[in-house]
Amino acid sequence: MSTTSSYTLTSTTTLPFAEAVERVRTELQGEGFGVLCEIDVQATLREKLGVEGEPYLILGACNPPLAHQALAVDPELGTLLPCNVVVFAHEGETHISAIDPERMLTIAGNDDLEPIAAEVRDRLVRVVERAGQS
Repeated sequence: MSTTSSYTLTSTTTLPFAEAVERVRTELQGEGFGVLCEIDVQATLREKLGVEGEPYLILGACNPPLAHQALAVDPELGTLLPCNVVVFAHEGETHISAIDPERMLTIAGNDDLEPIAAEVRDRLVRVVERAGQS
């Protein structure tokens, strides 16, 4: 099931967390994204705060050609990169969410970014939808 919130593209699945993470990686790669960074929020909170939580992973995804186009339009856009995709477990379900690039880039106030944001959004929608299929 795919949905959108005011700033995310989201899918909920019955897939186990680890399988969903691998699906997200595969789908990102299929859409031309690489994972530049990875943050294991569950491990970080355990280490830094002694808090036990459910699995939660942030993947910093980047599509180099589209990032290059966007940075050529606005070099300060790097402050909004990469596009975060999260996979987390909550109450027996696995959730996959990605930032909605069209919403995110509205803060830049540059109409020249709109077609790039739309292309990134289309690709991330496909990633979230396909990765969440059980």
